[in-house]
Amino acid sequence: MKVGIIQYLNEDINEEFKRLKELGFNNCQLVCWNEKYMEDNYAEMVNEAKSLYEIEITGFWCGWPKPAVWDFYEGPITLGLVPSAYRSRRTETLLKAADFAKKIGVRDLITHVGFLPENPNSEDYRGVVSALKVIAAYCKENGENFLFETGQETPITLLRCIEDVGYDNLGINLDPANLLLYGKANPIDALDIFGKYVMGVHGKDGEYPVNGAYLGEEKPLGEGRVNFPKLIQKLKEINYDGAITIENEINDEKQLDNILKAKKFLEELF
Repeated sequence: MKVGIIQYLNEDINEEFKRLKELGFNNCQLVCWNEKYMEDNYAEMVNEAKSLYEIEITGFWCGWPKPAVWDFYEGPITLGLVPSAYRSRRTETLLKAADFAKKIGVRDLITHVGFLPENPNSEDYRGVVSALKVIAAYCKENGENFLFETGQETPITLLRCIEDVGYDNLGINLDPANLLLYGKANPIDALDIFGKYVMGVHGKDGEYPVNGAYLGEEKPLGEGRVNFPKLIQKLKEINYDGAITIENEINDEKQLDNILKAKKFLEELF
């Protein structure tokens, strides 16, 4: 395994990749929430920067047009492909992202699909599955995988959705903290359900929610409830040998220090 980091796509991607190299990282997941960056000129910039600084992009994480509210009330009606009002437009965005990923030589397209309904007979569930079939087929033509980021659904719901979509280029980007933050599962136990589909992993930590309205609290890696020694052992047992990509969304003065501590922590566990 190797340690990577989240990097947002922006106007200064050359300087951003230079900084990653100086911090000791040689791989990242590239994240984009703005379609204006998914154009040919930015693809050229990314390709030049990754070649210059020898940065491997292990996945392209694509956001979608807002609204997006990260809680338990508005989240289910605003996030991902689940809300029918936004599904068609966001499907178009993900298809555009698949083309951009191909231009920058990235095999795995990743996103949050949303709060997948646990009832497979619901109209929203059937609608999401139909949209995902379109996306999966498009990615397959591009020689790409489509990865579900974990968190907003139970592991068995995610497994069922993958099986119902039915394409062989579907996978999971395991975010162990998200499974806790959304109160959905213990991440290590979740691997017993969907482990064979894991194609990417986030290095992120956190706690279960303490009320029914808001997500649990993210913690610096190693300070939350994720048992990383056990998680890495389990990942090795299922023959996962990819990147663990550090994601730290705690925007405070300790953020960089905590990222570097996380890197050291993970490398020692490897």
